[in-house]
Amino acid sequence: MSAPTSIARSEHNLSSRNIDDDALKVIRRLQQNEFETYLVGGGVRDLLLERRPKDFDLGTSAHPNQIKKLFRNCWIIGRRFRLAHIKFGDKTVEVATFRKKVPPETDTERKAREAEQATRREAASRDGTKPRRVIPRDNTFGTAEEDAFRRDFTINALFYDASNRSILDYVGGMEDIRSRTIRSIGDPNERFLEDPVRMLRAVVLAARLDLSIDPAVSAAIRKHRGEIVHSSPARLVEELYKIARSGSSERIVRDLSDTGLLRHIAPELDRAQSDALWRSLGALDRYRRRFDDSPPSLCNAVLLGSLVSSFTAIERPRRRAAREPLSKRPLEIALGVLPVARRDVERLRQIVDLHGRLSGAPLTPRAKRTLTHRSAFADTLTWIEIHGDNPELADQWRADAATQAHTSDDAPRPRRRRRRRRRRGPRSGEGGGEPSAGGETPSDG
Repeated sequence: MSAPTSIARSEHNLSSRNIDDDALKVIRRLQQNEFETYLVGGGVRDLLLERRPKDFDLGTSAHPNQIKKLFRNCWIIGRRFRLAHIKFGDKTVEVATFRKKVPPETDTERKAREAEQATRREAASRDGTKPRRVIPRDNTFGTAEEDAFRRDFTINALFYDASNRSILDYVGGMEDIRSRTIRSIGDPNERFLEDPVRMLRAVVLAARLDLSIDPAVSAAIRKHRGEIVHSSPARLVEELYKIARSGSSERIVRDLSDTGLLRHIAPELDRAQSDALWRSLGALDRYRRRFDDSPPSLCNAVLLGSLVSSFTAIERPRRRAAREPLSKRPLEIALGVLPVARRDVERLRQIVDLHGRLSGAPLTPRAKRTLTHRSAFADTLTWIEIHGDNPELADQWRADAATQAHTSDDAPRPRRRRRRRRRRGPRSGEGGGEPSAGGETPSDG
């Protein structure tokens, strides 16, 4: 085990004043209970690059259950690898136990695992029960050094020790921060085959943070770019939406196309490079950069429309046979093998339809009131702000909606008329003098 390089406070520009107070509180409590704990990953990287971190994630030697005992506001999540989420109101501080890199499975281990699975299936078939699905566990806890070497790039493997305000560097990441270079930990050819999404992240980091990519990393991306198709499609969709929310989507999409990754991820987007696409992504980036953090108004439907509106006709579904269910109707939007959620496509159609209504001919007060109550109204105003020809239109409609809400609150509510109670006749068998249905009075017998 090698000792890390310790960079004193006088030799770096990271100040604890820029770290979230609740994250510092968690660090101090874990350290007071003799658990090694640091600020790790992207938070350290962004602060050293003088950027505001999106999250303040922590790494610790404490196991999840030990963390939970120290914090009543702690929830343990994850099935493969368990993480501690410590809640402070709407904010979450994620704490992960140090992990080590798991070596590849040997032939002997693979055969043993397959034999155990076969035994479980045979036992389940004899008992007539369904075989229990075994979830693989990645709780391979390790040391801080092992955790640093399992990470993808050197600039993501720096640890900040709040107790003495120093930075621990096991992999030479501080030098790469100063030279603004993305360098792989270990052989990039091996690391990209382990997880092809790392190639995508290298390009995204370089574009978003204005960094250069190490030549060895660039060569490995060109060699293995086709491996990205073996990644989880759902994971790639999530990465695509992160790109759209980054505020640098235009540059990232250009760079992904230059490296050849884009044609394997979303070939339709790669073929659709045009001035219209760059205008759409540029408008999206300008809107995003108005905020410190990604605003809730940037929903997936708005992001999807910004990516595909330049080359896809977003239309309402055509009328089909009444007996044909909506789930069988084809979608007009396609991005390679990426699973575009139907709810996002439908919401995008609603946004485009409502945009036409809001920017069309003058409407009656009743029609305006109806449109402001549509579920896609707020998303449509965001779309108008980003892609509309008349930016003031969104402000006008927000003012109209506020006026209508104020008017409806102040308007007197109509008085409900009390319903007259219906008089009930005597029950069967009881006296009361009322004639029976046949016109006779009941006899005394």
